[in-house]
Amino acid sequence: MSQILALLARSLRHASKAVRPLCVSLIALLLASGAVRAEGLPILNLSVLQFGTAHWELDHLQRHGLDRAHGFELKVRLVADVPASRLAVTSGSADGAVSDVLWAQARHEAGTSYLFVPFSSQIGEVMVAEGSGIEHLAELVGKRLGVAGGPDGQGWLLLQRVAREQGIDLAQDARVQFGAPPLLAQALRRDQVDALLTFWHFAARMRGEGGVRTAFTMDQLLGEAGLQPDLPVLGYLFPASWAERNAELLQAFHHALRQAKEQLARQPDAWQAIRPLMRAEDDAVFLALRDSFVSGIPSPLDDAAIDSLYDLLLATGARRERLMPAGLFHRISP
Repeated sequence: MSQILALLARSLRHASKAVRPLCVSLIALLLASGAVRAEGLPILNLSVLQFGTAHWELDHLQRHGLDRAHGFELKVRLVADVPASRLAVTSGSADGAVSDVLWAQARHEAGTSYLFVPFSSQIGEVMVAEGSGIEHLAELVGKRLGVAGGPDGQGWLLLQRVAREQGIDLAQDARVQFGAPPLLAQALRRDQVDALLTFWHFAARMRGEGGVRTAFTMDQLLGEAGLQPDLPVLGYLFPASWAERNAELLQAFHHALRQAKEQLARQPDAWQAIRPLMRAEDDAVFLALRDSFVSGIPSPLDDAAIDSLYDLLLATGARRERLMPAGLFHRISP
């Protein structure tokens, strides 16, 4: 029976776009019925944060057997923080991990290249108290600005880049405080900072809890800076040498991932199974997190999107002659 599964999986990889959903449904039905087992399938090991947003879609992917339906078995290694996840992939104990395109570019410049499979276009938001009058970047001058993460975070680098175009040096013109997102969220509510640049899922949670609002999003700032919004700034990263040896497995993963994203975007009920991972007991928080995740689902990469990612990397300090080659941005096959 495992030979039947392997045959169907191979057929899926070469099927037309119109026929592929039928193949996926047939494989999933066979697996669910116990008629065939997923023995002998190639295994993909991913390292993700236990309560990270990538875990949400990977849990859905596994729960619905989309990995096995596409001819591989996904194994998820849960870790506590981003450094541990990056260590897993750099040490070879995991095949891939989630990070941002700036980290991928930095690793490329350092001599170790990674293949980038798009995950999300969400970057972050600048949050203020509901009664705050702050609406624009220029109004951060002279204010107490909390910045989640450190000085090398992509949100902070982008914010500074757009500010410089407006003649503002935020590092000098605002009173900047770096810190952990939960602590800075409390600081905003206690009027210890006037504004907070934080990651999108923390911003969504804060909005769901109430008492704060979004002054502006980093996506809006990209547009103001002449950069294409909705860029996939977050991705699953795989060592380039490993990716070259496992090209067929990566295409299968990319197709399964795309199907998971489409289901999560179109089937609101599918989120109930994921809700425990979201730590969202409050309905308003749950809906804010769900809607923000869906709005950050990126379109498949094309030449225009890759060119815009290059613009983004150049805007944050990369040198043109050292940019990641276009082949490191993974495109899903038709």
